[in-house]
Amino acid sequence: MGLRTEDIRKLWMMLPIFYFSGIAESLNYTAFMALFNQRFGVQYLPYIYIVEAAIMPLEGWLLAKLANRLPKAKMMTTLYLIMMGLLLLNGAVLLGFKLGGIDFRYYYPILFLSSNFVVRQLTLLLWSTAFDLCPTQQAKRLMPVFIASTTTGGITAGLIAHQIGKLLGTEAVYALAPVLMVFGFIFFRKALARYLVPLTLKEDNRLKTQGTSGTAEEEQQPAGYYVKQMLRSPFLLCAIALMTLMPAVYFMIEYQYFTAAESRFPIEGDLTSFYGLITAIQFTICLLLQTVSTRLMNWLGASNMLLAITVIFLGGFGLTALFVNQSLGLVIVSGSYAIFYILLYYIAEPCYQLFFKMMPIGKRDGYRYFAQGVAASGGILIGSLLSLLHSFGLIQLSPLAWVGVVVAAILVVVAWYGRNLYIRELVKSVQSLHADLSDIAGSFIGGIRSSKALSSMLGYLKHPNDYVRELALEVIGKAKDSAFLPQLIGMIGEESSRIRIAVLRAMNLQGATIQDLVQVASFLEDEDPEVRAESVKLISKATHLKSQSHFFIRVKLLDNHPKVVHEGVKALYALESEESYQACDEAIIKMLDNGGEWAVYGCHTVADLKLDSYSAWVLSLLDDHRPAVKVAAARCIGKLEHVDAIPHLLSMVPLADQELRKAILEAFVDMGAKALPALLNGVNHANPFIWNSAVTALAELLDESKLRSELVDRCVSRMLASTQERALPAALQELGMQGLAELANQRCGELHNALVGGAWAVMAKFVDERVVTTLREATQDESDEVRDNALEVLAEGLGDRRLALALLELLKKENGRSSVAMTEPLLILQEAKIWSDDWLRDIAVYALSSLERADMKEDRKFLTMLDKVIFLKQVSLFADLSVDELGLIAGIATEEVHEDLTYLLRRGEKNAAMYLIIEGNVELSNETGIGETVTIGVLGPKQAFGETTALDGSPSSITAQAIFDEVRVLTLQGESLSRLVRLYPEIGIGLLHASSARVRLLENMLLKMA
Repeated sequence: MGLRTEDIRKLWMMLPIFYFSGIAESLNYTAFMALFNQRFGVQYLPYIYIVEAAIMPLEGWLLAKLANRLPKAKMMTTLYLIMMGLLLLNGAVLLGFKLGGIDFRYYYPILFLSSNFVVRQLTLLLWSTAFDLCPTQQAKRLMPVFIASTTTGGITAGLIAHQIGKLLGTEAVYALAPVLMVFGFIFFRKALARYLVPLTLKEDNRLKTQGTSGTAEEEQQPAGYYVKQMLRSPFLLCAIALMTLMPAVYFMIEYQYFTAAESRFPIEGDLTSFYGLITAIQFTICLLLQTVSTRLMNWLGASNMLLAITVIFLGGFGLTALFVNQSLGLVIVSGSYAIFYILLYYIAEPCYQLFFKMMPIGKRDGYRYFAQGVAASGGILIGSLLSLLHSFGLIQLSPLAWVGVVVAAILVVVAWYGRNLYIRELVKSVQSLHADLSDIAGSFIGGIRSSKALSSMLGYLKHPNDYVRELALEVIGKAKDSAFLPQLIGMIGEESSRIRIAVLRAMNLQGATIQDLVQVASFLEDEDPEVRAESVKLISKATHLKSQSHFFIRVKLLDNHPKVVHEGVKALYALESEESYQACDEAIIKMLDNGGEWAVYGCHTVADLKLDSYSAWVLSLLDDHRPAVKVAAARCIGKLEHVDAIPHLLSMVPLADQELRKAILEAFVDMGAKALPALLNGVNHANPFIWNSAVTALAELLDESKLRSELVDRCVSRMLASTQERALPAALQELGMQGLAELANQRCGELHNALVGGAWAVMAKFVDERVVTTLREATQDESDEVRDNALEVLAEGLGDRRLALALLELLKKENGRSSVAMTEPLLILQEAKIWSDDWLRDIAVYALSSLERADMKEDRKFLTMLDKVIFLKQVSLFADLSVDELGLIAGIATEEVHEDLTYLLRRGEKNAAMYLIIEGNVELSNETGIGETVTIGVLGPKQAFGETTALDGSPSSITAQAIFDEVRVLTLQGESLSRLVRLYPEIGIGLLHASSARVRLLENMLLKMA
């Protein structure tokens, strides 16, 4: 079933909720319907539905108010308890009636309304619980299992009702429902405590601080806004009509079913037993349908699925109308009712959601809730009012069935019309939602090749909006139909390279002629390398023209862009062109040997084709001075499963930037089980960062049982081991070395975070990654209450009790630490010289050497690596970076000394570096329109300039000159600066602020001159 370890763990917790609740819901529904129909009268069913339709808006308003006043977990628990209490109360009343031999006829409408409230809200609560407790991708995997569990509960309930209804009566069937809800509640509370409470710590605190006076943070549109918008949109009107008429048809068939069943089974126990039997059959069909529903949805698409459902509704009502007064009448109407129920609630409801996917995301829920509210009440009212024709005695049951046929026929027309309106609405929405509309269109249209909706997409290939054409091409491409090839070949001359790429991706060359292939091959000479690469990928798929495809692709091994060569080599291997393997080998050697971007694509090629013969060469690239090459080499080694490289990769972790660390971790995971022995050795490493990488990788690779047996104890021991790191900042503080103390304190915090991060990675495999992420954030929250609540969750033994308590102890030690009084600071410095962490060791050595030079008047001309790190930490641009990251910047920063009046930048000349002033002053100036030089400002230590031109290589718009004396600067080259901005966006924001400040200075200067 494709389930993961965390899925199975969550299923054990949540499946009993769905199973027991499914039984309780079906028992409740079967019993109260039998009691109402027998004791009050099925002819009054339309009246009660009309009352319910009137009550539903008030019900929604009250629940919304309750949700705004209570934390989410408490709200869900309260709602469950309310529903369970209603069933217990009703069960007690019914048993009291039975034991006392009394009856009160007007109690049964109250029973109906309260019990149907439970049916309605319990279903919503279960599905909202599933989506709230499961991340999106996990919810997709588990939802079929949850549905199967609920369905199995329905089958169980049907069998129970079938037997107990005859033996003990309908009251006993009803009284069993709250008992089973109690069993479900036990698991419900555990699931909320484990998965939901940690996710809502911040929200719960916000509710407490706001109290009951809080107002909605976002301004909501009034209901009249949605009414106007829907009246203007034929598509939305059609959607609401479909959502309204489908329940109306269902309620009409339900009335037919209950009326026919009551006339056949006048004894209440027999009627309850029959309802139970139909329920069991109904949910059995539902369970079987769930096994094929996903494939059916992908094949038909939501539009065709809804159309098919309406056709089934029409056929079911047609058969009912024909046979309702005959011997097979009850069988036909019961079968129709069962199938209608399944199709409406388990198939049609998810399809409805696609109607609102095209709405702007900020207003999507408003449209959805308004439409669903109108449709729910309207469907009940229409179905009930039409059923009243029989209740009033105006028409018989058979003519009422023919009325249902007419309504079902209208429903088919609406579904057909809405299906054709969808594409127009999709195109209208494309400008704001083009990023994900192709997936929505594919889900709605489905995979039927002859679909009229799909063919209509061809009309949009000439649309003036590029987003519309791109969407049409994506949807056509998903059909994988070669019939569209002539129209696509006609788009070869498109000006936009993005459209040309989309055209290539939409093409299917299976069955293409040589002439078609020649025309497509013209893309191989496109000026855009992305287009050339895409065309190579496409041509390689024309396997029926293997020799011709090989001819065209072979030439691209000599292309001047590495990505095209990369795709060419892969394509020739895919075509199994053995005669070209030698040429491919030469191309790979060329890529690896050229370095830079070529080497990056060379690593990608070796990784994708798993060419182990190049592993030694790729391994040597780990020592390349270019970070991008290191990252590509690390990922390639992982794909090749070269486990001998693990020690080398681990040794790179402490000085690696975040991108390389992520690549190394991915490499360990890609190696799989082969990497376990080496990684388990890494768990014993003294360096916290190496330990963190090994533990995080093992958490991904080991299953839950092996995590508990092989990793938890090691993690706990490491976290609880006493360390002296925190003594170093206090010792430096006492010696008056403030800058070194701050650096050492930051480094100690980073070591602590590395240990904590490894523990959280393991914890995520025992609980839920989303819960762990939220809980981790809560432990660092500014609010004391949020932090305390998060620690309390850990104290309850979240996931693994030993690991949770060890992590709790470590967090308490960090949060509650106080300054340590040092009696022998020099002794601490001596001990720190042999510690495992390089930075703390270097800080200690630097501090001791500084003390030895205290009496010497020595002016150091150039900064050491540690000097640079201390300086960079004081520059606001880099204040939030880690010590390792500061070290990386210090390693690529060059110190320069410029004499007085030296020009560092000249207006109109290109500049390739950013400068950080260590000592001295730099004057920034510009020329006016009349040739005069005007000073913009004077920069001093810890300020930067030249960053704008260094990033884009453009000519400088200002002149920068050393003044008053020599100036010492750190220089960062433009290529290195660009990568820093990409890896650390906060640096880019800081540079933007600095540039903006100088622009304002220039503007003020110009205003004064004016």
